[in-house]
Amino acid sequence: MCSSMGVRPSQSPQLNSTMVWRQALSPNRVSMCASSVRRFLAVRDETTGRTSSRVWGPGRRRAAPRWDSWRMRFGVRLTENQSQPGVSTMVIRRPDTSACRLRHSSVSWPDSKNRRPRMVFPTELFPTPFQPSRSSRNSKPRTKAERDMGREMALGLPITDAQILEMESHEVDIDFAMAAEEERKLRHDVMAHVHTFAHCCPTAAPIIHLGATSCYVGDNTDLIMLRDGFDILLPKLARVIDRLANFAEKYADLPTLGYTHYQPAQLTTVGKRACLWLQDLAMDMRNMQRARDDLRFRGVKGTTGTQASFLQLFQGDHDKVEDLDRMVTEMAGFKKAYLVTGQTYSRKVDVDCLSSLASLGASIHKICTDIRLLANLKEIEEPFEKEQIGSSAMPYKRNPMRAERCCSLARHLVALMTDPLQTASVQWLERTLDDSANRRISLPESFLTADIILSTLQNITEGLVVYPKVIERHIRHELPFMATENIIMAMVKAGGNRQDCHEKIRVLSQEAAAVVKQEGGDNDLLVRVQRDPYFAPVLGQLDAILDPKTFIGRAPQQVTRFLSEEVRPLLEPYKAKMDVKIELEL
Repeated sequence: MCSSMGVRPSQSPQLNSTMVWRQALSPNRVSMCASSVRRFLAVRDETTGRTSSRVWGPGRRRAAPRWDSWRMRFGVRLTENQSQPGVSTMVIRRPDTSACRLRHSSVSWPDSKNRRPRMVFPTELFPTPFQPSRSSRNSKPRTKAERDMGREMALGLPITDAQILEMESHEVDIDFAMAAEEERKLRHDVMAHVHTFAHCCPTAAPIIHLGATSCYVGDNTDLIMLRDGFDILLPKLARVIDRLANFAEKYADLPTLGYTHYQPAQLTTVGKRACLWLQDLAMDMRNMQRARDDLRFRGVKGTTGTQASFLQLFQGDHDKVEDLDRMVTEMAGFKKAYLVTGQTYSRKVDVDCLSSLASLGASIHKICTDIRLLANLKEIEEPFEKEQIGSSAMPYKRNPMRAERCCSLARHLVALMTDPLQTASVQWLERTLDDSANRRISLPESFLTADIILSTLQNITEGLVVYPKVIERHIRHELPFMATENIIMAMVKAGGNRQDCHEKIRVLSQEAAAVVKQEGGDNDLLVRVQRDPYFAPVLGQLDAILDPKTFIGRAPQQVTRFLSEEVRPLLEPYKAKMDVKIELEL
């Protein structure tokens, strides 16, 4: 359902006026389950009782909706400053009618160039810039005390208090059965709800959806949903990063085999490997935060983006059209609106948002694939419940079911990326409707899929189990081959010839490899080295040479620095949301 918008014939601003607020219903799009509100600022002449058509306010830098946090406690009144003609002083009038005059607070009316007035705020009342709260951006129907503060719609259309109150009283009173029947007849979802809302509000029916379009309802709602969707996902991603960071810190210096081409390679540490996962997730968090912050509002743009209908409503007053666009944008909690749109906002916006989610899907797929591979090696396992069954046929199995589920859903999340790409590429001119049905699936599915993947991954990272003894055994099997270069270096330091030593090691290594591969035996290279008199000068150094921690380089130091410089600062904004623990019924 949509609120009304309008103006009255133009009048000049009056001194000795009262600022008033009015809130009306905004689109409530049932298919997307989202709603918002609009607030408008007006100037009411206390002598004539008429509302000025020129919208004025705290200026572009101090937007009208930012008064929301204190408008319930104060009435705002302007009185003429006799010592400075043309300048008024703002007076705060409390509900008990006592008033306190604010020095240094003034409003200058438009000059000859018809510029918007600017208000100077006193630092003693507003020491820091104030922002609209989340509760104000998503407010419920206003109380009577709030409604009494605003008696007129700001921009001048003949909209009555009775109409506004009627719409407010039916904000959540939605007859879904009637809406479904209307949509069956009209084949238009937005108009079905406009008719349904009008049925609930017969007095307001003539002004509902005035000047608006379906995309004003749908696209603005979608942008609110995209923003709020990121606000849900980002704390969840932060918790996953936090759990993995704790895991990396705990195992920062535990040596483990590194793998390239899934073949044993130089040693790393369990914590350093976790930092590779963390780095990908940190990049995803920055990308998602950027996509969220880059979102703008479509605002009030009309059928093809030209704002022609609103310019007609406001009788050619361009300033009013811009003011309305700005107010609606700021009311919805957005800093900016897109300056140009077609009938819709550019579908490249959807590409930008979903690409960050698809990238997250790729990261999680890689992480969970690694966990599955390590589970096969019995080095690391995801949580496994006491009575959990891994296989109906093989009772000994401990399948990595959670990681497999993440991989399965992550592939779907990545695949959904093709939808917005194709949709953006095939939009004709100002818009075609073949985007709609696709977006109703791809947008919510992307966010819902990312949501459950993050919840599942948090559950995994909160219960990862490491088996150090298994890791140690795997190192013992491979370390003799890796230690050959260190043995050669020690022999050279003891006076040996590098080439002779290299040949000795090559022959012994091949013999040991044959035992492993052809006979299925253990790697006995070190035994062969110890039996060869050639290596007598370094036998006493073999234990130190073969200490796994001498093969991990700076991995522990890298973990410490990475966590302190990149990961922990990234999580700082989400500190208050870190204590949520995930219990999944999978």
